[in-house]
Amino acid sequence: MRRAAWLAGTLAAIAAGVTGYVVGRDGAPLAAMVDMAQEALQAARRPGSNTKAAAPPPSGPVIYYRDPDGKPAYSAGPRKTADGRDYLAVRASEDVSFEDKPAAETPSGAGHASEASADTKRVLYYRNPMGLPDTSPVPKKDSMGMDYIPVLEGEAEDGNVIRLSPGKIQRTGVRTTEALERVLSAPVRAPGTVEEDERRISVVATRTDAFVEAVENVTTGDHVHKGQPLFRLYSPEIASAAAQYLTAIGYDGARRRLENLAIPGEVIDEIERTRKVPAVITWSAPRDGVVVERNVSTGMRARAGDVLFRIVDHSRVWVVADVSERDLGRVAEGQAATVRVRSFPGRSFVGTVTRIYPHLAAGTRTARLRIELANPEGALRPAMYAEVRIETGAQSPVTSVPEDAILDTGTKQVVLLDRGEGRFEPREVKLGQRGEGYVEVREGLAVGDTVVTSANFLIDAESNLKAALQALTVPPSAPTTQAMAGEKAP
Repeated sequence: MRRAAWLAGTLAAIAAGVTGYVVGRDGAPLAAMVDMAQEALQAARRPGSNTKAAAPPPSGPVIYYRDPDGKPAYSAGPRKTADGRDYLAVRASEDVSFEDKPAAETPSGAGHASEASADTKRVLYYRNPMGLPDTSPVPKKDSMGMDYIPVLEGEAEDGNVIRLSPGKIQRTGVRTTEALERVLSAPVRAPGTVEEDERRISVVATRTDAFVEAVENVTTGDHVHKGQPLFRLYSPEIASAAAQYLTAIGYDGARRRLENLAIPGEVIDEIERTRKVPAVITWSAPRDGVVVERNVSTGMRARAGDVLFRIVDHSRVWVVADVSERDLGRVAEGQAATVRVRSFPGRSFVGTVTRIYPHLAAGTRTARLRIELANPEGALRPAMYAEVRIETGAQSPVTSVPEDAILDTGTKQVVLLDRGEGRFEPREVKLGQRGEGYVEVREGLAVGDTVVTSANFLIDAESNLKAALQALTVPPSAPTTQAMAGEKAP
């Protein structure tokens, strides 16, 4: 009110000055000039005389509520501040939008240019607002009463191209990457256990009944060498065969009988050299290794076939791993494998897959495979738990994209190709092997193509991707001008 009064007084003073000037110069009637000043004063006091155009009132539904002090606090429903004040309602017209808004209508007196541009872009057809593959040559409503969206000339792309506004791209967080050539490594991981090499196990046993005279100082866990004495024994059958050999030296049959009784070769040579039948025979270790079993004591009777010692060579061991059935096709004999055990964190042992067992375990649906590796220090011990990693995959680079770029519809795999300027094209692809977060693309993409890796499903929801995917097989054809004219005619 004070501002309006000040403005009115100013206008009145200006009017009075002008009146005096005009009267003094031209001799105009003073009464007429006074009337003019009064009319100017009344116009200044009249409501709505502000020079600024009043902003249009907010319109549209309330979409959210904001803090009355302008703080970054919002609510989907009515809410109060800590001091009891109501949040301010924000209507649709007041919300900040990133959408491309149409240009404002131009007054009829100055709208020649806009009319010309509108004439150049005519409506080609109308498409379904819900993204269904349905078009109409004339304005139409769907079953829910929503208007079909007009498609202007120049806006229509190929049937499988999606166009998004910059606002939607920014809000959905679309990210893209290029299809590149990579060497895809798809390791197969499996649990396993360390086991003895079956070919490096030796059993010490006699082939005839005997009596143990004495056992050497060898116990379970000791490491023995080939030819090292283990025990001494007496056997009547061995003594008889030795006496027969002395009477028929030179005959192969007599020597062969001693050999068949598993008499060590050095003992037979000693009998031939001394020409005496030994009272006891010293039995020695058949190989280098660790004594894992001892079942002999001094004075005991050993029956034929009894296991007296079991010796195992641990210089090479096996790792038997259980591989899942789905990974079995990627594993082959001869592949390198890396083995890690819990006892030595940070240390790995490298071996080779030498055997894939032919049967699967029915309960776990896993296949067993054997990995052989050197163990010169004896660090790997039988029954240790092992973690196996087998490197599989192509050795040469292949065209690949991140796995997040793939949209699997159930019957086909699709990527969104970024064609620039907010345009996205669904492209069906043929996939190959996967590895380390990437997947091989055998058909449908070339090196350097840009694909969407983030917000794929948001684009699907907001940009009628379903209709575009259907257009991959049956592209929609826009109605012709003649057909549109025929539809509009009464």
